[in-house]
Amino acid sequence: MREAIRLATESVERGGGPFGAVIVKDGEIIAGRSNSVTIDNDPTAHAEVNAIRDAARRLGTFDLSGCTVYTSCEPCPMCLGAIYWAHIDRIFYGNNRSDAATIGFDDDFIYRELDKPMASRSIPIRPLLQEEAIATFRLWDGKTDKTEY
Repeated sequence: MREAIRLATESVERGGGPFGAVIVKDGEIIAGRSNSVTIDNDPTAHAEVNAIRDAARRLGTFDLSGCTVYTSCEPCPMCLGAIYWAHIDRIFYGNNRSDAATIGFDDDFIYRELDKPMASRSIPIRPLLQEEAIATFRLWDGKTDKTEY
């Protein structure tokens, strides 16, 4: 956790966001990154996502089972989703989403949005061309040599 906090502090000093994350496997740090949203002009470049990408490259797999993430702040919904998709076993965090909100990072807003019915969310979300889109799912479902994830 101290390394995640150090990365967050270093990020602020470089002009990035105040977030850091470290991924550990078998007691060894596999990847450690900070938030680089403003540095990379990439709204998905959160510390956890950056660390997951590095860990997956280093380990040569998209399945990070057996890993633990230490993050300087409670993961936002996007990062939490990425952690689940990566099959990371455990999450430890420093600051919580309320702490983040007090300095202008209102991740809790997205958590609240996800609790709403789709028709009530602030960004319109509507189905379109479902009959055409389902063809790709059928193709995937029938594929015998696919890599499951």
